[in-house]
Amino acid sequence: MAVSEAHDATEASRRDTVLESALLTFARHGYQKTSMEEVARTARISRPGLYFLFASKQDLFRAAVTRALQRDLAAAEEILADAGKPLRERLVGAFDRWAGRYVGPMSRDVPDVIAQNPDLLGPITHTAPKRFEELVVAAVGGEPAAGVAQTLISASVGLKHQVATREAYLGRMTTAIGLLVH
Repeated sequence: MAVSEAHDATEASRRDTVLESALLTFARHGYQKTSMEEVARTARISRPGLYFLFASKQDLFRAAVTRALQRDLAAAEEILADAGKPLRERLVGAFDRWAGRYVGPMSRDVPDVIAQNPDLLGPITHTAPKRFEELVVAAVGGEPAAGVAQTLISASVGLKHQVATREAYLGRMTTAIGLLVH
């Protein structure tokens, strides 16, 4: 590996660490109360180092949430595409990745920060959920089964606010999927 490639890989790894730390810090404190100093401390880099990577808190927030949504979508798409597993299992896995991991400690905070600051994120707050819906619709049988997919998504949204743990979410989503998908 060339020196510049190693530097690029290290830089990408540091950026990923900062984005993950930022997402957790925004979730814990909310957008307004999170400081760049707190994110830098959580990511274990200097504040100037953080500003080198991201010019503003808004840029950092947008990058952290966008990265999380893109990773969740990619994982859900991969799970749903695995034809070697039964459809019900794939759906449970996709919903777990899309929503289940946000149940529990981050259940109120991350979605609330996104909902309270949609102008900070731009169109991804609309395009990512729409893409997830398209993936689920395709998995359950295309347009003729769109109602099933939309009902599962509605159940998922409701469950995120009703249950306290990821395990409870998964148990109830498994039941919903079992009732609607044959």
